Amino acid sequence: MHDDDPIRILRQETLSTNYFELKKVTFSQRRQDGSEQEETREVYHNAGGAAVLLYNPSTRKVLLTRQFRIGARMAGHDGFMIEVPAGMLDDADPGERVRAELCEETGFRGHGLRKVIAFFPNPSSLTETVHCFLGEYGERDRKGEGGGKEEEGEDIEVLEMDVDEAWRQVKEGGIVDAKTVILLQFLKDELS
Repeated sequence: MHDDDPIRILRQETLSTNYFELKKVTFSQRRQDGSEQEETREVYHNAGGAAVLLYNPSTRKVLLTRQFRIGARMAGHDGFMIEVPAGMLDDADPGERVRAELCEETGFRGHGLRKVIAFFPNPSSLTETVHCFLGEYGERDRKGEGGGKEEEGEDIEVLEMDVDEAWRQVKEGGIVDAKTVILLQFLKDELS
């Protein structure tokens, strides 16, 4: 830490290590006017992730999934989210991780994968960074059925959706997952 750093971590207390580590962090912040303030926040140290949206130019379809998410259910949604294939990095390279997740979740391999953005989904309370990729797919890229790993509790429905329908669902609230909305917007910009 540098002397000119306006943030000093004062204390960290581990509250839980059940799934990932949840910490209570107390820090001091030097404000723009020079005064100091002390704050305490809970920070969830979850693993980074990688996500990918595949587009089929000959059919104008995108490859998506639908699966249950407890956080969305607890927030008042039915919990069944339409999403791009994604997974936690688990110390893997983001490009390698998305290739593995594609096959596990959708049964497709894809080609021409390229990273378009990395972002923090909620930097106020999560350490997670999500690496996002775009690519293409066709029938020759099918390697299996997909559906996820049953031993990990995954029950994933594979969806091939017309790209215009996907954009309509974003506008009407049918697709509300952040990484999916971001990747659909990147694809829309590329196709414009």
